[in-house]
Amino acid sequence: MSPSASPAQLRVGTPAPPPQSTSGTRAALAAVLLGFFTIMVDAMIVNVALPSIGRGFGSGMTGLQWVVDGYTLAFAAFLLSAGAVSDRIGARQAFACGLGLFVAASAVCAMAPNLGVLIAARLVQGAGAALVVPSSLALLRETFPDPAARAKAIALWGVGGSVGAAAGPVAGGLLTLLDWRMIFFVNLPVGAVALVLLKRSRRSPRQDVPFDWTGQVAAVAAMGALTYAVIEAGADGFGTARVLVAFVVAVVAAVVYVVAQARGRHPMTPLPLLRSRTMSLAVAIGFALNVGFYGMIFLLGLYLQQVHGLSALATGMTFLPMTVLTSFMGPVAARLATRFGARMPVVTGQCLISAGLLAMVALPATAPVWLTVVLMVPVGSGGAMAVTALTALLLEKVPAERAGVASGVLNAARQLGGALAVAVFGALVADRTGFVTGLHTSLLISAAIVAVSIVATVLLRTPSPRRIPATATDAGPRPVGR
Repeated sequence: MSPSASPAQLRVGTPAPPPQSTSGTRAALAAVLLGFFTIMVDAMIVNVALPSIGRGFGSGMTGLQWVVDGYTLAFAAFLLSAGAVSDRIGARQAFACGLGLFVAASAVCAMAPNLGVLIAARLVQGAGAALVVPSSLALLRETFPDPAARAKAIALWGVGGSVGAAAGPVAGGLLTLLDWRMIFFVNLPVGAVALVLLKRSRRSPRQDVPFDWTGQVAAVAAMGALTYAVIEAGADGFGTARVLVAFVVAVVAAVVYVVAQARGRHPMTPLPLLRSRTMSLAVAIGFALNVGFYGMIFLLGLYLQQVHGLSALATGMTFLPMTVLTSFMGPVAARLATRFGARMPVVTGQCLISAGLLAMVALPATAPVWLTVVLMVPVGSGGAMAVTALTALLLEKVPAERAGVASGVLNAARQLGGALAVAVFGALVADRTGFVTGLHTSLLISAAIVAVSIVATVLLRTPSPRRIPATATDAGPRPVGR
C-alpha cells in the first residue's frame, strides 16, 4: 500500500489516494505556512496599535483588553471542536473555510465604525483562525507521510507561527504609522495568495466525525465567562454582582463541559486522550508558555509607549531583534530534539523564557530601552524553541486519526493562557500611576508559571513509547468519501 494512506483507509481496506505531486506538495506547504503565519501575526499585531485604537474610539483599558482577548478567546474556545470539524470535512477544505472566514472578518475590522463592531469582528477572526490551526497540522501530516519530511515541515510550521507572533508588533508599528486600520487590511491580499496556492493541492479525505454541540457551547461559555470576569474585575472589583455571576457561569459551564466529555457518545475531547500523561502535561506546558510570551508582548507594547514615550513605529521596531533571532529557533529545536530527545529543547526554551522575564522584573523604569530589547530575545527565542519541540512530540504520540483533536486541545490551552494573561495583567497595569509596579508583578507571575511548567516537562518522560489511545470506546473515524 501507498505510505500516504490514512489510518482509517488502511483499517477498512479502501484504496489509498495517489501520491501528491511535488508541485502540489510545495503548494500545500506554502499555503499552510503563509496562512498560519498570517493568523499568528494577527494575534499580536494589535498590541502596538492599542493606544492608537484607544484614542480613535475613546476607549479605556477594558475595551482595549477585549480587542486583544476577543480574538484570542474565540481562537481558544473554537479550537476544541475545530479539530473534529477538520477531520469531518477534510483538512484542506477546513483550512480554506477557516482562512476565508478570517479574511472576511479582517475586512470588517478594518472598516469598523466603533469599538463594539471591532470587537465582534475580532471574535469572528478568532473563530476562523481556530479552524486554520488544527487543519494546518492535519494537512501537513497527510501531505508528508514520511516522518523525517513531516518533522521538517512541522519545524517550518512552528517557525512560521513563532516568527508571526513575534513579528506582529513590528508589523503593527509600521502599519500604524499610516493608520491602525491597515493592520487588518493587510490580511486581505496575503490570505488571498494562500487560498490560491491551496487550490493546487489535493482535496483531503473526509471522516465520519460527529459534532459535540454540548461540549462546544459549554467550552465557549466557560472560557468567555472566565475571561469576562477577570477583565471586568480589573475595572470594577471582584465583589461586583456581574463579576460574581460571570465566575459562577464559568464554573457551571466547566462542569457541564466535563460531564459532556465523560458521558457524551461523541465527545470532542475524549477523556482517554486527556487522561494521557503526555497530553495533560503538554496542555499545561503550552498554557504556561503563552502566559509568558503573550503576556510580555501585551505589557511591553503599552510600557514602551506609556512610560518611555515611544511612538507606535519605534515600539514595533524594538521587537525586531527578537523577531529575527526567533526565526532560527525551529531548526535549532529540531537538531536538539534529534540528538538529545524532544524534552531537551522544551526545557531549554522554558528556562530562557523564565530567565528573560525575571531579568525584566529587575529593570527599573529608568533603564534604557535597549536593555528591554535585549531581554526580549531569550523570551521570544525560548518560546519558539519550546513550542516547536512540544508540538512535534505530541503529534508523534497520538494516532493519525486524533491529530486534529490533539493539536486543537494543545493550541486551545496555549491561546487560553494568552487570553488570561492579557485579562489579568491588563487589570494589574490599568492604573497608570502604578503601571511599573503592575508591570513587574505581571512579569514575575509569568516567570513563576513558566518555571513551574519546567517540572511538568521533566515529568513528561514516559517509561515506554506507548501512544495515546484514540478513545476507550471508539474504533476510530470512518471515511465518508472525498
